Amino acid sequence: MRKTSILLAALASIALGPVGQAFAEPVRNVVIVHGALADGSGWRKVFDQLTAKGFKVTVVQPPMTSLEDDVAATKRILDQQDGPSVLVGHSYGGMIVTEAGTADNVAGLVYVAAFQPDAGETLLDLAAKTPAATKGIMATKDDYLYLDPAAFAADFAADIPADEARFMAHSQVYPAKAAFETKITTPAWKSRKSWALIATDDRAINPDLMRDMAKRAGSVPVEVKASHAVFMSQPAAVADLIEKAATTLSD
Repeated sequence: MRKTSILLAALASIALGPVGQAFAEPVRNVVIVHGALADGSGWRKVFDQLTAKGFKVTVVQPPMTSLEDDVAATKRILDQQDGPSVLVGHSYGGMIVTEAGTADNVAGLVYVAAFQPDAGETLLDLAAKTPAATKGIMATKDDYLYLDPAAFAADFAADIPADEARFMAHSQVYPAKAAFETKITTPAWKSRKSWALIATDDRAINPDLMRDMAKRAGSVPVEVKASHAVFMSQPAAVADLIEKAATTLSD
């Protein structure tokens, strides 16, 4: 009888999916981790919208020198939060929040046009599994990556003003290739509730790959017609999803 009870409890836990941390206070902190190639300044409109709704928003500026360094930079910001946080990752930032999101004060995760790796996977593993449309990723002689400026607007930011896309193409944040080759150890989505925004016109990450990763993680999916730069072209949709996650985690 006792074995049956244990089995039923285990099955119920699997069916319910990740339950996350239990907090006595509402989730009012939002920590955003930008991806490769673009820095955190592109999140200004999302920042403004969430701040206007009473959230405390912090944008991490990871060094992009290694996954370990980027996770450490994220945890440094998480340590400064007073109370629970929603941790948001874009693109390669999804790799970072997957590893950093096991911190005790992370209530849940929001993936925005992002990678959602499992244990033992690297970004390059996932990108090769379901290739993106872009063919413009290039490497410097010391193994840092960038997107060919000639392809940047079409493949990263097709739905923002041309002058903004041009500036982004020439102000890229180059990630170390080694960061894309580093395996995830403990995926936070296995112990935290998560949401995934899928940019349907994304050419930097295949939308089908995002759908598959979200399904595997049990994330709540939301599809938005946008490029990889959805945080800039559709800031209201991104802010609404983050707010929804925080509200759900506060119930």
